[in-house]
Amino acid sequence: MTLKILYAGTPEIAVHPLDALVQSPQVQVVGVLTREDAPVGRKRILTPSPVAQRAEELGLPIVKANRWSPETQQQIAPLGAEAAAVVAYGTILPQHALDMLPYGWVNLHFSKLPAWRGAAPVQRALMAGESEIFSNTFLLEAGLDTGAVFEEESTLVTEDDTAGSILTRLAQSGGELLANTFVRLEAGEHGTAQNEDESVSYAAKVTNADARIEFTQSAHKILAQVRAVTPEPGAWCEFSGNRLKIGGVRLTNQAGTLAPGQLELRGKKLYVGTADGALELVCVQPAGKKMMDALAWARGLGSNLAEGKVMLS
Repeated sequence: MTLKILYAGTPEIAVHPLDALVQSPQVQVVGVLTREDAPVGRKRILTPSPVAQRAEELGLPIVKANRWSPETQQQIAPLGAEAAAVVAYGTILPQHALDMLPYGWVNLHFSKLPAWRGAAPVQRALMAGESEIFSNTFLLEAGLDTGAVFEEESTLVTEDDTAGSILTRLAQSGGELLANTFVRLEAGEHGTAQNEDESVSYAAKVTNADARIEFTQSAHKILAQVRAVTPEPGAWCEFSGNRLKIGGVRLTNQAGTLAPGQLELRGKKLYVGTADGALELVCVQPAGKKMMDALAWARGLGSNLAEGKVMLS
């Protein structure tokens, strides 16, 4: 016997686990719960969520709701789900919703609980300089990410990793963690209670303010910040009174001869000064333009760059 599963998710990152569960012989996905269509792009065209689009391709029943309501429950009940998988659905579920399914709601969360409970665990872990990022499955309950933990895995942060690449990697294997969790639930397991005596930390949503680079910080801290806010909301600073997005930086062995924020072209690389050395700028996005190679952007700065007069702030 396989458990009948409702899948609750919204963004692109939640598509990978949906595909894995649909293909898994261990469960049967009977429907999808996702957020309502939202305006996208400059023309603000109402567009189904990535999960809704994938569910339609798969021929699955779709329930769209931005919050739990009696109507939502009425639409879900006929699906016959016995449990639910939750991956970035984007809405807090009330207790009567959690009580609706006999085996409960299982969340795929991207941290080693009880660390980094909340909305942006990968981003906050990267900002903190962590070199290994985890994912857990746990049973949803009234508290914020406090339920019993079942499955766990981790991935090491590589030189070119960002929050986006790490989330994609963990999401691609997250479907298997969810499937294994449902097997364990059906077998009567209860998971492992989180140890509240351990270090509990919280991962608040990342804002544009969090993404602003201060070049008076160390090179390692700036690198961690850029990784954490890429691709969204995107690292940025100011140049000539306009916002300049920073698409990527690299650590170097360049000596700290540049003032914080000062730019210098050395050979075929563009460097910016920090509190304790220089970082290589890989790509940037000037206001009103597309992301471009930092070297190509630097060549348009003229003699001011050669004279060391170009500063980022």
